[in-house]
Amino acid sequence: MTGGVRVGTAGWSIPKQHAEEFDADGSHLERYARRLPAVEINSSFYRPHRPATYERWAASVPGGFRFSAKVPRTITHDRRLQDASEQLQRFLGEVRALGDRLGPLLVQLPPSLCYDEEVVERFLSEFREAFDGGLACEPRHESWFTDQADKHLAHHQVARVAADPAVVPRAAAPGGWPGLIYHRLHGSPEVYSSPYSSEQVGAIAQQIRAARGEGRECWCIFDNTALGWATRNALDLLRAV
Repeated sequence: MTGGVRVGTAGWSIPKQHAEEFDADGSHLERYARRLPAVEINSSFYRPHRPATYERWAASVPGGFRFSAKVPRTITHDRRLQDASEQLQRFLGEVRALGDRLGPLLVQLPPSLCYDEEVVERFLSEFREAFDGGLACEPRHESWFTDQADKHLAHHQVARVAADPAVVPRAAAPGGWPGLIYHRLHGSPEVYSSPYSSEQVGAIAQQIRAARGEGRECWCIFDNTALGWATRNALDLLRAV
């Protein structure tokens, strides 16, 4: 870890073209975790994992390493934040098996999900009753990018993700609770595939250094994994900060 900064990728695969940056011994996760300080578990979005699986992952990484984990799509996309108590409790019961290696949980919303104050209040109140750790939200409908929505998220200590590509200009900057900064960089112009230039990585590093100087916890996850660029960008950003 570099100060309060966590840099990593979505998943811990090691692309062949960057393999020389990592030790040769151990599992992919063990090799990854000796080089980068954090990773985002995306597979939890698609399917549940047994607590024993999370325990095994936690035991595979150094003490300073942290996992973020994506909240299941059954909660965010199927139930659209409503009547999901059973699914939420099940997920929390599983992911807590990461123990002290658990970092923020990520709530990524479908692009069609509008901001509804009553729905969001019920969901976040229930979430916060059950979980007091880091929480980040990546909304993708333009109705979320208002002062009102940001204040609502901040009230529950939920960071709004700074995303690229941004659905509206405001989506490119962090919002919500300022105690946690969470960047998710998906690649642009081609999502999941395009690399970020050295100038772009440098600009992100400058933002992170400023936030770290203010005492904030900073995460940056590269999701441009399709052609392996996430790994290159993450390593370069880690060096820059």
